[in-house]
Amino acid sequence: MAYVVSATWTAEPGQEAVVLDAVEKLTPLSRAEPGNRFYQAYQDPAEPGVFRLFEIYDDEDAYAAHGASEHFKTYALEQAIPVLVKRERAFYTTIG
Repeated sequence: MAYVVSATWTAEPGQEAVVLDAVEKLTPLSRAEPGNRFYQAYQDPAEPGVFRLFEIYDDEDAYAAHGASEHFKTYALEQAIPVLVKRERAFYTTIG
């Protein structure tokens, strides 16, 4: 079964461009990970400070490898997350 992650990042007011830059850099690198099946970030124009990420990995180990990657460290942990007002994550497994 695949491992699914739904994340919501809410930027501090005025920090939207910092988070957007991080997400734009993180996305292609995350998609290239061996255990990644799908990685899509999106943003509602009505809520420009809210970034949603939908991710699918082969398994929980592949997700852990994503979290341990140099690009996650650089763009998520060091760039985006420090300027978030809120970070939410939910984890699922697929059925069938």
